[in-house]
Amino acid sequence: MEEPTTREFEMSLSDGASDDDMPLTLPPEDSHSGSIRKGCDPFAQTQRSKLQHRRARINQQINKEMRMRAGAENLFRATTNNKVKETVALELSFVNSNLQLLKEELEELNSNMEVYQTDSEAINVPMIPLGLKETKEVDFTVSIQDFICEHYGEDSSLYDKEINELMELRQAMRTPSRNQAGLELLMEYYNQMYYLDQRFFPLHRNLGVHFHWYDSLTGVPSCQHTLAFEKGSVLFNIGALYTQIGARQDRSATAGIDKAIDAFQRAAGAFNYLKENFSNAPSLDMSNPSLCMLVRLMVAQVQECVFERITLTTLDTHFTSQLHLAQEAARVSDVYLLVQQTMTQPLMKDYVPFSWASMVQVKSEHFRALSHYYAAVAHCNHMLSAEEEEGEDGEEAEKAFFQFYINVPAGPKLSQVLRDPEKRRKLGKAHLRRAVIRHEEAMRVHSLCKILRKMDILQDVLSLMHKRSLDKYSELDREDDFGETAEAPEIQSHTHQKPDITPPNFSTVQVTDIFQKLGPLSVFCARARWGPIRVICLQRGEGGLGLTLRGDSPVLVAGVVPGGCAAEAGLREGDYIVAIDKQDCKWAKHGEVVNMLKSCSDRRVELSVVTLHSHESQVERRAIMLSHCSDKENTRQHLLGGGKGQSSASLLNWNRKKKREGSGVTKRLGSTFSLSFGSIRDAEAMY
Repeated sequence: MEEPTTREFEMSLSDGASDDDMPLTLPPEDSHSGSIRKGCDPFAQTQRSKLQHRRARINQQINKEMRMRAGAENLFRATTNNKVKETVALELSFVNSNLQLLKEELEELNSNMEVYQTDSEAINVPMIPLGLKETKEVDFTVSIQDFICEHYGEDSSLYDKEINELMELRQAMRTPSRNQAGLELLMEYYNQMYYLDQRFFPLHRNLGVHFHWYDSLTGVPSCQHTLAFEKGSVLFNIGALYTQIGARQDRSATAGIDKAIDAFQRAAGAFNYLKENFSNAPSLDMSNPSLCMLVRLMVAQVQECVFERITLTTLDTHFTSQLHLAQEAARVSDVYLLVQQTMTQPLMKDYVPFSWASMVQVKSEHFRALSHYYAAVAHCNHMLSAEEEEGEDGEEAEKAFFQFYINVPAGPKLSQVLRDPEKRRKLGKAHLRRAVIRHEEAMRVHSLCKILRKMDILQDVLSLMHKRSLDKYSELDREDDFGETAEAPEIQSHTHQKPDITPPNFSTVQVTDIFQKLGPLSVFCARARWGPIRVICLQRGEGGLGLTLRGDSPVLVAGVVPGGCAAEAGLREGDYIVAIDKQDCKWAKHGEVVNMLKSCSDRRVELSVVTLHSHESQVERRAIMLSHCSDKENTRQHLLGGGKGQSSASLLNWNRKKKREGSGVTKRLGSTFSLSFGSIRDAEAMY
């Protein structure tokens, strides 16, 4: 029976930071690389945890049904017995029916917006949050232990604590709390994967670890070996968590609105970063069309929050203030209309939950109705004296009015309308008529969606705004209005605060390499190749030890005197000293190694050294150069303390996004296999 669809997910490439930027110093004394952040209690019976439990259960059932379908399809293709084919076809129909029911149930859960909304009693239109992607547990133990033994030549049992720490961090990351601590937990694991990638994911092979993640909306499972898929999924969850934080803010006050704006802008930034830096996603939720839709949705929700804040802070009913409110509402309607168009694209039409598409359409109609309502209020409440009309207030009102419409309406000139109360009343009445029609359309779309009908707060908002427009229309209507109501012109949308897409700032969460005991990444990484550790026994002679040292962390044997003690013992130029008398000195500075050697002047000293090999074929060298100079992820590694290489090679040859390759190729190649002498502070010295 076949596994669910398995694809490889490749990080895209671009020019990045040099490996020379990596720190070559010892880690701080008594540094603790362990995470103090913990995830939520998975057994806590909160509404959100219950929802996540149901999602996980349905995801498992979908996975089981898909495996059954794959096996049945294989049997159907393989058999030549017609009776068996009929039986299998019948079984397939049952499996497909079960899958459809499970997907519908999951869609209802994933489109559940009410759980993530604020507990405030204020009446606001609900926001659309995303549920987190679910993942299975991953056991790194055997794979990392084998790699440490094989690649680094060390006793893997010495790293049991570090492996457990990594697994605990990943387990906590699966259930982040819905606050800043949860975001920092996801960021910490995301940053820690840089070190994991460098230590254990070489270019020419995979580690043998499978990462299982479920699509956030459909629950379809994806399984891959590459760490880029893990990183992309965690980054997606960072964006999803921001949407939940934004949706839960109390938007009845400006402070809550500002927090919601910040959260939605950061969510948009996370999705946009994922779209631009990762390619060939195996699941639809991380595909380019889906991420484009999510970015636009977050921007629309930011624009909605901006309108709510302006509504709260606009206390006067001045003509220009009401016109600005109308234009802000029209802007919100326009951006939601753009989201709606994105959701109706061929790939997204059958993927986006019906409740999401309905909510977006409701909001587009609702805010268009509000724009016409505020336009009507502006026209009907405009009262200026003759002196004020000739002054600055009159000029400002006239300028705002001339820029208010997309096209100049037919009939009297706008300057005449502005000065004639009766003409303003009729134009205001036309706007109210459009507002009532739009409100009714929003209520109609709302009534067609079962999930939206369950949201009482949304029903209250739509009914309240509809009643307000009707009351205002009745107030303007007169018994002698026998003429046909004119058609209100379209309002020019405008905003005084354009949404920003805030990219993720990974430097806010500082991490320490869990496996720093393996040594500095400039030398001891998965992409470097070296021979086994050699033990050299030295006895100081009359001419000294006969070697030249350079650099630190680790110290390099820059030269060996021919015929000297070091040469006769087998020490070679280019060896790195990793231990002296079995005392680890991978992180030791130049002066510390010198002092250790001097202290052994009257006796034999044992040096443990390794030799980096730089005899790779041209193909391998070219692959390393590309992976080091072109990974878009490297652009953020100045923040984490070093350059970042490409994730593990894919099982399938997926295309990669590429940008121009900078001049850092030679620089990177040198720093991969030897210490960059130009950046060493300690001078070369002979001993």
